[in-house]
Amino acid sequence: MAAVPKYPVVLVHGIAAHDRGGMINFWGRIPKTLTERGVKVFFGNTDSWGDYESNAEILKTTIDQVLDETGSEKVNIIAHSKGGLDSRYLIWKYDYGDRVASLTTISTPHHGAEIADLIYRQKIVHSRIAKKTLEIFGKLYGDINPDLFGVNYQLTTEKMKEFNETTGMDQRVYYQSIYTTMNNAFDDPVFFYSFLYLKRVTGANDGIVSEQSAKWGNNIIKIEGGISHAEIVDYKQTKVSGIHIPDLYMEIVAGLQEKGF
Repeated sequence: MAAVPKYPVVLVHGIAAHDRGGMINFWGRIPKTLTERGVKVFFGNTDSWGDYESNAEILKTTIDQVLDETGSEKVNIIAHSKGGLDSRYLIWKYDYGDRVASLTTISTPHHGAEIADLIYRQKIVHSRIAKKTLEIFGKLYGDINPDLFGVNYQLTTEKMKEFNETTGMDQRVYYQSIYTTMNNAFDDPVFFYSFLYLKRVTGANDGIVSEQSAKWGNNIIKIEGGISHAEIVDYKQTKVSGIHIPDLYMEIVAGLQEKGF
């Protein structure tokens, strides 16, 4: 019998992703696999291009609704990429340590994204027409409060340094950081060039987030196998380097269950 955590699981996506329906199933087979094993699974309902202040407010509403619906005292958050920052900010800003039992971040740029630094240095993105165009794009994406320029700025290494100085851990919450790295640029052609760029400027990375940025806190786990930033959320819905991605999430919830969460 599969280990079922005490508290429901809320999946929180990162940028360029959404969980409000549509043709793309961002989490692949993961929600179905967890649900079939008896895990209560919910989506964060955050914006694809919302800043962490705005998304934390949306996530707060989602968690309140989940707790009301399930009668549970707390939730376990499993967050991918920037979703981890949205979740960290939620817990800190709204003092939600009494409502969030655990936060598992996956491939989250805790110390900033060097790719965001590169984009921010481009003069064109600072023009008014560029910002307006990005806002329209976000609206077409279905976001409530899109801010593509602001999100990129928040993800710069300098801005994330400020974030980490103010947004600390809540002692009531169990935190763990999980990440992957690609072995080479051919592991996932989608990230061929970004992997090579990051490899040159910062070293090991998953095509979007560097290893040094993903490592945060006292409970850090690296998943071996040459898995990219997107492959870890099962977007290909197939084995990666012989790994059945949904099984990784079953291992995560089993670990939470063992800790009483």
